[in-house]
Amino acid sequence: MRTKILAIFLLITAQLPSQDDFLDRVNSQKTTFELPPLPYSSHALEPYIDARTMEIHHDRHHKTYVDNLNKAIANTQWTGKTLPELFTQCSSLPIAIRNNAGGHWNHSFYWDIMTADPHKRKMSERLEKEIVKYFGSIAQCKEEFRNAGLQRFASGYAWLIRARDGSLKIISTANQDNPLMNDAQVQGSPILIVDVWEHAYYLHYQNLRGDYLDA
Repeated sequence: MRTKILAIFLLITAQLPSQDDFLDRVNSQKTTFELPPLPYSSHALEPYIDARTMEIHHDRHHKTYVDNLNKAIANTQWTGKTLPELFTQCSSLPIAIRNNAGGHWNHSFYWDIMTADPHKRKMSERLEKEIVKYFGSIAQCKEEFRNAGLQRFASGYAWLIRARDGSLKIISTANQDNPLMNDAQVQGSPILIVDVWEHAYYLHYQNLRGDYLDA
């Protein structure tokens, strides 16, 4: 019986994408975009994010962005471009392509930066030193990150990014915009993200966005 259970576990694990290359797979997609499975089980992040929220968020909301992106981009001049390539031309993209491309990438990055592996939760010494350099302390960085998510009106995201000048900054974006877009108010490379659309937390936290951000 134990052998059978182990075999089932290994089969399920083998079907999950490696978290180490999860985002690379998304960044290389073009022509037809696909919804990758979560790189961990839907209940892996409990008690912080419940399984039902993960299932609805990934299987329905994220899938809708992927489906709508494929519809919007089919038979257009934008067909065949990757998400990073689309973001370099966001200022001229049709709104349906922009919104759904952002929705696909932002959600993919959100799944990618979270982990159920306790060995991957400790930040690198280099990042810790830089956070202290730019924010004064880890606690202050957390507070500013929380405030960015809490003060984002309606839907959007909070980000920790490496800005174009090399510094670390905390920003927020509306809807499905992100700092990779060529017309972003502050451009940079994302390090952390938190999704503050209500569907990301409402089942478990209701209107208490601050509690979700703390978790």
